[in-house]
Amino acid sequence: MKKDTKNISRRKFITLTGGAAGFVAMGGFGMNMDWAINNQEIDAETLENNTISTDVLVVGSGMAGLFAAVKAHDAGANVLMVSKGRLGASGQTPFAKGIFAYNKDKEKLSIDEFVAKVSRSALGTNNKAYTRQLAENSLARVNELKDWGFFESSLYNKSFSKPIEERNIPVQERVTITHLIKEDDRVVGAAGFSIDEQKVLFYEAKSVILCTGAGGFKPNGFPIGDLTHDGTVMAYNIGAKVTGKEWNDGHPARSENPAACYDGWGDMFEQKPSTTSIEIRHDLGVDMNYMAYVNGGAAQMGPPGRGNQNNTVSGGPYRPEEFSSQGAPGGGPPQDGEERQGPPPGDRERKRPPRKDGKGAPPGMGGNVVGGSTAGMSIHKAEGLVPINDKCESTIPGLYAAGDALGSYMAGGIYTQIGSSLSGSAVQGAIAGETAANYSKTVKNKNVSASKLKSIQEDILAPLKREAGYSPAWVTQTLQSIMIPNFVLYIKKENLMKAALAYIEELRDHHVPHLRASNLHELRLAHETKNMVISAEMKLRASLMRTESRCSHYRLDYPEMDNENWQAWINIFKGEDGKMKLEKQPFNTWATTSENKEIEQIS
Repeated sequence: MKKDTKNISRRKFITLTGGAAGFVAMGGFGMNMDWAINNQEIDAETLENNTISTDVLVVGSGMAGLFAAVKAHDAGANVLMVSKGRLGASGQTPFAKGIFAYNKDKEKLSIDEFVAKVSRSALGTNNKAYTRQLAENSLARVNELKDWGFFESSLYNKSFSKPIEERNIPVQERVTITHLIKEDDRVVGAAGFSIDEQKVLFYEAKSVILCTGAGGFKPNGFPIGDLTHDGTVMAYNIGAKVTGKEWNDGHPARSENPAACYDGWGDMFEQKPSTTSIEIRHDLGVDMNYMAYVNGGAAQMGPPGRGNQNNTVSGGPYRPEEFSSQGAPGGGPPQDGEERQGPPPGDRERKRPPRKDGKGAPPGMGGNVVGGSTAGMSIHKAEGLVPINDKCESTIPGLYAAGDALGSYMAGGIYTQIGSSLSGSAVQGAIAGETAANYSKTVKNKNVSASKLKSIQEDILAPLKREAGYSPAWVTQTLQSIMIPNFVLYIKKENLMKAALAYIEELRDHHVPHLRASNLHELRLAHETKNMVISAEMKLRASLMRTESRCSHYRLDYPEMDNENWQAWINIFKGEDGKMKLEKQPFNTWATTSENKEIEQIS
């Protein structure tokens, strides 16, 4: 039911907008002000409540979510999958076309040698247990996918549906999960709302597996628009530790029509997936961003001495000598007329077919490129919930994560193995599913108080009930203008990051609390915007804390690696005062759930 807001009094409007007046006077970050009356299209008070119980709740329906649901079911648990998108067709899963499979009978490197070489490329940032786990389990997951028909189509919904339907696992699509629920220091469920049915949904669960992917700041040019760090922020809000926010993914976009994702990467979506073997690299760092910073101009972007880059510079991000000839992902853009040899960036064994428009290869493979198309996203598997063991278990009992939602550091703070992202999601999803199912057998569903559920519902629906406020689109655009510049997110300096952080804190404290939504789609956007603002604060604080340059993190004021002080990951958590806290976790150790617990070495 639409609420009439046309007759609101002038006095009340001035009262509602008074909080924004000062911001207007400051120029609103140089952008037009967006404070406006909220013309509600639905009445928030009329939304129904539904409560659903299960043993294992899987949030997300990409590669990690698929295996989490299947293996949790096979381990004897009742499973429910909930997804913001469609099974096999949301997040980055439909874009990924190469999947790594380690076959001990064919590979020249042993698993020990593979782990050692990844560690060398990752400059110590990888978690060796998860690197080894990838090699040990990847072939089994690939063979299961083959049985389901995964390699027969460029679209994944049909092959993903096969094992789900065979097991009668219920799937709820187009549901936005906004809250995790914790009681007695363990996860007992989640809450959110349906986009289509005008319902607030509460889920009682003995365990929850987050397969929610990574996230960015809704940049243009790369297919991550629906990934906004939802799982990470929900977990952070109930006390979980998260990691990996200082690293940066470096996928570029074509300088021609850079905002058109399909123009640059459409042929990827049209390809059938295939397997990849060992090819350890040192890719997706900030080489191109550094070149652009020094030389200036988007048209000048390109790896040193590659592509259309005519000017070379000294300095910049460190690359191990044995990986120095690789340039950008997949070997860098070829010279005009040069044919690429070897696999394309992170996706296939064979060469990518030519673009249909005849204008050259996709981003990073020819012509001029621009950066920022993955702004806000870390390296695959290097950001997300901090694990306390190799079973995908977080620092909150009952809460698990897999794929890009788990800060497993499987590949470290740089992209090291072609095709490992998709394979790692399958491997970790399977392990998380089985572990969560076994955990669920040891606990009972926990009743949550009516007052707590009411409070969560009020928080979910708050943007719908506001009579005036900021649109999610305006706050998101403001966030992008603060964070995406090359000299803030990629080529980092203390003074500029501190300046950006002041703006982000302003959004956090005085704009996010006033987000408005007129319908359920805008309600989803409001929650996504809130999550992105929190993630932006995490990225800036972690980048300020790491006073060195390593892998995909580059500080212009600290350009060298500091092995004396920074052989450590950075974990972020919410303190008892509600403020963001950061800590070091030494490489090759497991995080602990207690401050008094002795640190355990990773074997």
